[in-house]
Amino acid sequence: MHLTEYPIAIDELLALDRYPECGGLALFAGTVRDHHQGLPVESLRYTAYAPLAEKRIAEIEQQARERFGLSYCRVVHRLGALRIGDVAIVCVARAAHRAEAFEACRYLVDEVKHQAPIWKEEFYTDGSSAYVQGCCIRPDSRSGDPHHAHTDSHPDHHRVPHCDGDHS
Repeated sequence: MHLTEYPIAIDELLALDRYPECGGLALFAGTVRDHHQGLPVESLRYTAYAPLAEKRIAEIEQQARERFGLSYCRVVHRLGALRIGDVAIVCVARAAHRAEAFEACRYLVDEVKHQAPIWKEEFYTDGSSAYVQGCCIRPDSRSGDPHHAHTDSHPDHHRVPHCDGDHS
């Protein structure tokens, strides 16, 4: 599973003893921060279209394995209500060398952020909330900039620009 409503068990994702050919292990954990673009954040909630999100994340992992020569990679994303400091996303990449592992980890997180139908609603300390503006999942609608902000947002909430390269 790539999506979970439970805290992510990072130790299980490391698979330290199963890949002796790998000298590089990269781990990224994105946590919920207490602010976004000058607004004080109290908590947030992730929702997703799970069937498509699971499929897209698996495809992105396969692309990363091929592109970076990975023996192993995994991305797990939280759903549901999260508090400040909670882990929202974890990415692990194992490769023969550290450079490929680091590059793959960044690629995996960026691509999941841009392609998986996962939405983040932030709740602010003033009692308001907003869906964070996401990036379009259609590859033909994306710019060449991996951090390009698009105009998609939930119609019932004000727009908050996002895509600053930070998934949490």
